[in-house]
Amino acid sequence: MNANTSAEQPGHQSETTRNVVRYLVREAMGLLMLAATLFLPAGRLDWVMGWALVGIMLAWSTATALVVITRNPELLAERTGPRKGAKTWDMVILSIIGLATIARCIVAGLDERFGWSPPLAVAIQVVALILFALAQGLFTWAMVANKFFSTSVRIQMERDHTVASGGPYRVVRHPGYVGYIVSSFATSLALGSLWAFIPAVLTMCLLVVRTALEDRTLLEELDGYKEYAGRVRYRLLPGIW
Repeated sequence: MNANTSAEQPGHQSETTRNVVRYLVREAMGLLMLAATLFLPAGRLDWVMGWALVGIMLAWSTATALVVITRNPELLAERTGPRKGAKTWDMVILSIIGLATIARCIVAGLDERFGWSPPLAVAIQVVALILFALAQGLFTWAMVANKFFSTSVRIQMERDHTVASGGPYRVVRHPGYVGYIVSSFATSLALGSLWAFIPAVLTMCLLVVRTALEDRTLLEELDGYKEYAGRVRYRLLPGIW
């Protein structure tokens, strides 16, 4: 028994290390993409709110990585590995959301360069940044509370998928989407771009559709989810939906 354990341990540690490296590389590339889609369209680097947003994302990515690596390392493999069993409709929705997210940053950058939107008070932008940080915190909280927090909609049978019902899941069934929706709108406001609300609204609509489709999938395919849905009635907004 001890011999087998010692033989398996190095392999397990090696796989965990690879997952950590993949996760960190992905997050670093995401930050570089964020900076590029903001500052290249803006045509300058002295954009305070742009750097503030990048700084918050850097802090969030670092904190999230530390939390996930220490508390739930197997989630790294799920979020960075192949998406076996993922729904085709989900891949389509995710692709469009990704394009809308890039578009939101590019539009905000162009707006900063050409001044399409009327100036917003700095206080409003600061409040939006705080709201953005809180929304990202909610997203991380959902990830910590749900060890099956995948980037794609699928039932993770190989990991003995069970229902997450702790943390923010006591209030709504899809708190991660709540954080994403709020952060999309807060980003546009923090960057002072009313035009960036157009792709933000598209993102919100797609996330609402994805929530409905994912909720239906979980009701049909995940054991215990019907009972959980009976206890937690609302998907995104308590008292409404």
